[in-house]
Amino acid sequence: MKWVFVACAMVALSECLIQVPLEKTKTARENLEEQGLWEQYRLKYPYNPMAKFDERFAVGDEAMTNDADLAYYGVISIGSPPQSFKVVFDTGSSNLWVPSVYCSSPACNNHDKFNPGTSSSYKHNGGSLKIQYGTGSMTGFLGYDTVTVGGLAVQNQIFGMSETEAPFMQYMRADGILGLAYPRLSASGATPVFDNMMNEGLVNQDLFSVYLSSDTQQGSVVTFGGVDSNHYDGPISWIPLSNELYWQITVDSVTVNGQVVACNGGCQAIVDTGTSLIVGPQSSISNINTMIGASSQNGDYMVNCNNIAQMPDVTFHIHGQEFTIPGSAYVRQSQYYGCRTGFGNGGDSLWILGDVFIRQYYSIFNRAQNMVGLAKAI
Repeated sequence: MKWVFVACAMVALSECLIQVPLEKTKTARENLEEQGLWEQYRLKYPYNPMAKFDERFAVGDEAMTNDADLAYYGVISIGSPPQSFKVVFDTGSSNLWVPSVYCSSPACNNHDKFNPGTSSSYKHNGGSLKIQYGTGSMTGFLGYDTVTVGGLAVQNQIFGMSETEAPFMQYMRADGILGLAYPRLSASGATPVFDNMMNEGLVNQDLFSVYLSSDTQQGSVVTFGGVDSNHYDGPISWIPLSNELYWQITVDSVTVNGQVVACNGGCQAIVDTGTSLIVGPQSSISNINTMIGASSQNGDYMVNCNNIAQMPDVTFHIHGQEFTIPGSAYVRQSQYYGCRTGFGNGGDSLWILGDVFIRQYYSIFNRAQNMVGLAKAI
């Protein structure tokens, strides 16, 4: 299978890194912009990045949102013989789900669908699954089957199969989601894929790491059971989790040109591969965007594309270390809508450090020590 590779040192098989390449593709927003449908879409399905972190959905229903800027997907397989699916490797949720052949929603018609009837290893569960989006929901049922991730075959993995899906999913490239947060977040008590990897002794270390390439379609990768030194430079900063539900840490402050512009006195942030932007409270995000010279237009913060090289760094102070995001990293250019910043409005207090942050910092998610490791990505 061309999407699977295993990087091994010569010394021993135990040094293998189990890796899944991620493809950086056109986002739903880019596809909609090309069709001239973006403004209509954004009004009909407003972006609510905090939906999946709503405490009302922390146990029970899994919450998600319609992030039209998500660009990174990897391929897994389910069943015997294997059926392939493109999934978002999402550190902000805990369930695995894909569309099923029993789904007739428009969102399922242009995605790969799992057929339990053709898998010899499938076992029915009988339970139901509901995933609450910011603007709709996915409903489905649960089953067990072999899930293969990066060449690792996880036996009897519980997963969801959709029967209905929210309309906005038809514009997304991914078929489904593979959640990598903590098990107590999981809907229906389903054991997450990585927990089963650990329980079955399939990984050398109880951690995984994520590298998101900034410029090219290729090169991004999720590594299970280890850290790939080819993708970072310098020391790893280890940050203890402040809440072992999501990958949540404490940010001490955010500065621009040495001036504190947000998180004065500290705030909570979730390192989330399933969110494209850096998201924070509206007043804080407004402060940051004002300091970097952006103006608000139709829900986006826009800048002059000619000014990117002169724009100031935005620095996150975390656990005594500085994590700096330059203008070239936080500004995104669209051929249809000009240049907009990667800082978006969110909830009342919680922050999300999404792909804009992770592209700059190789991120290690350590379940053994309940820490996040950050190192400068290369």
